[in-house]
Amino acid sequence: MYAIVSIAGQQFKVEKGMKVFVHRLKGEVGDDVTFDKVLLIGNDDKVNVGAPFIPDAVISAEILSHKRGDKVLVFKKKRRKTYQKLNGHRQDFTEILIGDISETGAPKKAERKKAVKAETPVEAADEAIVAEVIKEKKTAPKPAAKKPAPKADKAVKKAPARKAAEKKPAVKTAKKK
Repeated sequence: MYAIVSIAGQQFKVEKGMKVFVHRLKGEVGDDVTFDKVLLIGNDDKVNVGAPFIPDAVISAEILSHKRGDKVLVFKKKRRKTYQKLNGHRQDFTEILIGDISETGAPKKAERKKAVKAETPVEAADEAIVAEVIKEKKTAPKPAAKKPAPKADKAVKKAPARKAAEKKPAVKTAKKK
């Protein structure tokens, strides 16, 4: 069984027990992660294609390590301009081990939210308090806006007029008859 899954903005073809390097993921070494953006799942002769994702499909994986890739050198040059710039970059990666590929493994998002809210009644009380504070802020009168200070008249300086001596004298030419 194999699957094509979108992880951190890239698509990977994965199988059970496969090690994959992906862009840095949040989480500690040993944590389990799940990916629900599954584009395709294929068995021996059966292929299930999503539009764009397969609903309820989940791929579970374990974080093995966080590493950095090889250094990539970026060299910029403009010839005859004495401009050269050398920069280096190392990309952060996470190595994961693909565990289980399941077509019907995840509850729907709405069901997960309901389950979380049912488990934590304290958070529901906190939400009610926050809602009351928001209502009080909306009903409170707003302070009057301050009037801007009057602008002082600034004397506009004009460029000095050209003196008559600076002007070029008009040259008159006599016309021949």
